Amino acid sequence: MPHFRDDLPRWQQLITPRWLACLLAGQAVRAAPASHWCLLEVDCGAPEAFGRSHIPGAAYLDTQRLEDGRFWNKVDDAALLRLLLGLGIRHDTTVILYGRNMTAAARAAHLMLYAGVTDVRLLDGGFAAWRRAGLPCAHGAPRHYPPVTRFGAVFPGCPHYLVNAHQAKALLRQADGALASIRTWDEFSGKTSGYRYILAKGDIPGARWGRAGQGTDVNNMSDFHSPDGTMKPAEEISRFWRDEGLHPGLQTAFYCGTGWRASVAFFYAWLMGWERISVYDGGWYEWSHEAHAAVTHGLGNGQITNPVL
Repeated sequence: MPHFRDDLPRWQQLITPRWLACLLAGQAVRAAPASHWCLLEVDCGAPEAFGRSHIPGAAYLDTQRLEDGRFWNKVDDAALLRLLLGLGIRHDTTVILYGRNMTAAARAAHLMLYAGVTDVRLLDGGFAAWRRAGLPCAHGAPRHYPPVTRFGAVFPGCPHYLVNAHQAKALLRQADGALASIRTWDEFSGKTSGYRYILAKGDIPGARWGRAGQGTDVNNMSDFHSPDGTMKPAEEISRFWRDEGLHPGLQTAFYCGTGWRASVAFFYAWLMGWERISVYDGGWYEWSHEAHAAVTHGLGNGQITNPVL
């Protein structure tokens, strides 16, 4: 029977391709969904790729339905609730997510946990792992799950999983608080902003470097992933976080440019049993814009600085 990771307290939330294949085939699986479940491929503006090849039985979720506004923050709660209900998702639905890009799937996973979906699972290694396992693919239109009328629980169920700029600033003043920058070293040190649409270079003063990946690709999370794209051992991730002063005893908000890479770090920390965690949704995009506005209007030094290293 397909195995799970034995180094994760929430081991059942990170699934393997073989486990998913058995579930789709109607076979008995360990940690089977308690009731109804759905499978979603998550991507941004890529329905054509989905149509050419996807995991059989998957619906398609575009991240543009999760984000709104100039900083691509989460849509308001009412819109998020409508989206989930339209996808047939209640608080007790087991939601299985995968992507061609792990950061997109993790973005959706984090927001569903924020919403209060109690059983959110991520396919380790994403669609590439499914293909590499030699499992069958389908083509054509996505599946459409019947919509539901009620979420069945308080919404959002876990609002503490998301913080705004005001709350992020408060964490920097909190003795046991931390902001963890899930960005490359070149971004964190101010060599590059990392994004063509973000002009400001540098990072949030007082933030700790939570790592990301190598090179200039903002979707690269190689510090967290093995060469095959699956999650690295939990101890390896914990080790480099400890080196930067990040540990489960802190109240930690992860952030990146606009929330995708931060969602990977959040989900992995959640798998590892960290409880006092959140995502600072606006990230460097929002922070640097507001800091620049403060400088422009004479309200302070803008706080756009490279960290003292």
